[in-house]
Amino acid sequence: MTARIILQAFDQYQKARTTFVHTVADLATRVQNIEHLVNAGVLDLLRPLLSDVVPSIQQTAAVALGRMANHDGKIAQAIVSRDILPQLLQSISKQNKFYKRAALFVLRAVSQHSPEMAQVVVQSGGLEAMVVCLEDFDPGVKEAAALALGYIGRHNRALAQAVVDAGAVPILVTCLQEPELSLKQIAASALHDISKHSIELAQTVVDAGCIAYLAKSISNPDRKLKRQVLAALSSIAKHSVQLSEMIVEAKVFPDILLYFADPDDEVKRNAANLVKEVTKQSLELSQLVVNTGGIGALIELISSTKGSIRLPAIMALGHIGAISEEFAMAIIGSKGVTELAIVLDIEKEEHVVATVIWALGQIGKHTPEHAKALALANVFPKIIQLYTKPGTSEDLQQKSRTTLKQVLQKCMYMSALEPLLETAPPFILKYVVGQYSKILPNDPKARRAFVTSGGLKKLQEIKAEPGTTLMEYITIINCCYPDELINYYSPGYPNSLLERIDQYQPQIKAMFNMSERQPSEDDVDMDIEINANSHLHALLNTSESQKEEN
Repeated sequence: MTARIILQAFDQYQKARTTFVHTVADLATRVQNIEHLVNAGVLDLLRPLLSDVVPSIQQTAAVALGRMANHDGKIAQAIVSRDILPQLLQSISKQNKFYKRAALFVLRAVSQHSPEMAQVVVQSGGLEAMVVCLEDFDPGVKEAAALALGYIGRHNRALAQAVVDAGAVPILVTCLQEPELSLKQIAASALHDISKHSIELAQTVVDAGCIAYLAKSISNPDRKLKRQVLAALSSIAKHSVQLSEMIVEAKVFPDILLYFADPDDEVKRNAANLVKEVTKQSLELSQLVVNTGGIGALIELISSTKGSIRLPAIMALGHIGAISEEFAMAIIGSKGVTELAIVLDIEKEEHVVATVIWALGQIGKHTPEHAKALALANVFPKIIQLYTKPGTSEDLQQKSRTTLKQVLQKCMYMSALEPLLETAPPFILKYVVGQYSKILPNDPKARRAFVTSGGLKKLQEIKAEPGTTLMEYITIINCCYPDELINYYSPGYPNSLLERIDQYQPQIKAMFNMSERQPSEDDVDMDIEINANSHLHALLNTSESQKEEN
């Protein structure tokens, strides 16, 4: 009888513990409950249950801790401060698969919040436990370990190096060869998180033989796997020409361009990002992309997507256009500038707009023909409007200044330059006037057109400080015209002319002894205007004749 009572008491205690941890774990799934649980002191109650004699209570307690740590960094910090991690990791290799998954979940939840928290997990022996679990027979344990390793490695180079030093990379590459699809996804993601930080880490990943398995996995129909594989290849390719060439040698081109039409936007973006990272490395690699129809595919992707999805494709066009005059002209011939100008009009995300402006600068900076293509697409006024728009970011302003400077210094298309004499901000105006100072001295027709279109008048209205580059350019242009013409268009000339009229003493009666009717002011003004216009045309004709003779 006594023994039965004792056993009943222990049975009730076990049931109560089981009920408690299951209730807490269930409550922790709802965000609104977590703060109340922590305030009630649940962390101190769960800690001893990690060492409970009943395995199910241990793993459920770990799940509850993981859910709370995943919610908030402060709660993760509270878990760390109570020395729960060493207790969680104690004899983890001897635990069952359910406990291992739960413990790895806690480690991942703690490490994700900051590099400092991830460092605490490393110092607590978490990396060694993850690597041990990565070799476990159970696929679920492997997945949990690979995911936790990726969360640690993504923070910074030092933590990624710690993952490498723990021996995780070869095992992650082995996971790419496993039949479980979710394990392949997580392993590819972890390799991406490690290799993105530096060329040394990327080289370590490549040396483990990952490129062949990643390239093979691209053709898998699973969209999540394609996302992660393309991201991993991009993070490797970005570091050097040699690493990019190794990816090209894996024969991912030109098939990679087919994924620009994938139904999944993330796959499109990651595929374009890989092309971007490859094209920026060298002329030969850009040539490969161009030869396989990459320019047309990139332009099509830009026109069919929005926002950050098309951002890598825009950058890829910029890299291709920057590296060669011929490639830039190929982009122009494929209507790439026209499409980028459309994006400039309709795109709402400012960082994408800034990238479009940068790409246009890379395409138009080579020769007058390239610059003319931008001028015909009406790009200059659009960029100036974006630059002067209130609240524009410093990045967009900087890219606008650079692009306008690069392209305007090559532009010889006067029809595009003239409107800028009124709208261009001061720092750009000198480049506009500078182009006129190159064109007008050697082109009589351009000189005439500059006057008749009103350009010379606008030029005289510009207020330039003596000794500045802008003033030097204005002086060069003014030397192309007679002084009378310059004076005619100078500000204040009509007033000075009227003052001369007021001071002039008419001799009409004395000379002709004529009529009693005095001419009205309107008659005098009309005669002056007719004579001035006749004088202007005479000056123009004389100037052009003299220039042609010279």
